[in-house]
Amino acid sequence: MGVYLVSVGAEEWFDEVEEGWGEVASALDVELRRRGLPPYEDVPSEMDFEAGSGQAFEEKLTPSMTGFLGLCETHLSQEESEILSGWTVLVPFSLDKGIWLPINSGYCESTMVVGAPQVLPLAEKLAAAIELPPETPATCDSLDLSMWFRNQAKELAITRTGRWSTDLDMAFYVALFLRAAQHSIRRGCPIVCT
Repeated sequence: MGVYLVSVGAEEWFDEVEEGWGEVASALDVELRRRGLPPYEDVPSEMDFEAGSGQAFEEKLTPSMTGFLGLCETHLSQEESEILSGWTVLVPFSLDKGIWLPINSGYCESTMVVGAPQVLPLAEKLAAAIELPPETPATCDSLDLSMWFRNQAKELAITRTGRWSTDLDMAFYVALFLRAAQHSIRRGCPIVCT
């Protein structure tokens, strides 16, 4: 159990049954059309998400967010902080502002959709502020990032000190939102909080 950020393929995105995201997908398309934007239909198949290949995204939100929230308060506005980490669904295209959908998404009574191109520069700003090391995994398939922060990051923090190494939980969330935005854009897929 717990909260995960995971990539979603077309089969689950358009699935109208209880476990699918079809209701969100339909409501998002209505809102996109209302804004004069095309519907989001070009979602890659789950068959493209080969386990262990870096094509899928899966990370669990287990560490404390206290340090990360403090970092956001220091470097971002309240609105920027909400864009960076307040979403339920991250999509690979640009949105001038987040879209609230009145659909229960498991942990929230409504669903917040934001664009990865808006999240990416905010995450990059925080990554630069803490000097996130280049060794941080570029893919987050099968909890790669979580495992790295539990093991290799602790070892690296001994020799490569810096802002990132003073609070590994904070650094984990910076890396998490950075990699989520990068993955969504690179793969053209939604990432959902579930």
